Amino acid sequence: MTGTVYKSTGSWYWVKTEDNQLYKCRIKGKFRIKGIKSTNPIAVGDKVQFDLDTKSDEETGIITKIFDRRNYIVRKSVNLSKQTHIIASNIDQVFLMITIDNPPTFTTFIDRFLVTAEAYSIEVVLLFNKIDTYSIEQKAEILYLKDIYEPIGYTCIETSAVTGKNIDLIKEMMTGKVSMFSGHSGVGKTTLLNYIEPTLNLKTKEISEQHKQGQHTTTFAEMFDLNFDARIIDTPGIKGFGVVDMDKDELGDYFPEFFALKQDCKFNNCIHVNEPSCAVKDALEAEEISWSRYKSYLQILEGEEENYRTDIWE
Repeated sequence: MTGTVYKSTGSWYWVKTEDNQLYKCRIKGKFRIKGIKSTNPIAVGDKVQFDLDTKSDEETGIITKIFDRRNYIVRKSVNLSKQTHIIASNIDQVFLMITIDNPPTFTTFIDRFLVTAEAYSIEVVLLFNKIDTYSIEQKAEILYLKDIYEPIGYTCIETSAVTGKNIDLIKEMMTGKVSMFSGHSGVGKTTLLNYIEPTLNLKTKEISEQHKQGQHTTTFAEMFDLNFDARIIDTPGIKGFGVVDMDKDELGDYFPEFFALKQDCKFNNCIHVNEPSCAVKDALEAEEISWSRYKSYLQILEGEEENYRTDIWE
């Protein structure tokens, strides 16, 4: 039998077949995927093959095969620098939710997420949420961020689950696709998903006033079928985003504005740091490239981690 993994707890996997039957499955022994050292060999979104477990009293399955992934979004695992954690696979698009306050989302986090998505050919839409709560100064901050990300090709949308702002637009973008929603805990992801599909009835929690962070509501990634020909993958909130090792010569290719200028650099292996006649640095000096983006690039290039040791699922 074949199906798609809809939920994973690390030890059990809920697999839905094409006839919409849900089976609770496990893996037998060690399960390795060639070339990937992962803490979770099977992820939500994976297409798998499984056999019914004849030895079990209840109707459970044993996963025997993982089909090739079209793509996946991956991050460094908790305190295991050589291991990765695959958040989800076979995704059509990711909605990365951003808030200016309660909690703040910084450009370093946004850029690390975008670089990983670019590396695995996943389209990202930036959702600036809680737009109904912001002051004039905070709305100006959103405009500033949109001025950074829109010119380099990222769709930016202002949203509110209170007023319903742009919810119909998001639903239109989701139709016929598998969409993953991600972001820090507390950005309003669960509330927004409940607005998009009220029958989901996902649990929400209040922001912690002491730390201005969200309290965890989602423990494991999970896929849901929606009423308007769409599927979503809801994921736990993330504190930080550890970028998986990338070749220094290739990192700039995952910054679209750097890649567009690469051919104009004097050296074809230019990494845009100390080389002469570098088109990226010239554009930076001319303020045609964002300094915050370049700063993120240097941090990743030099292997600096963004809150890595506390880089945990909330």
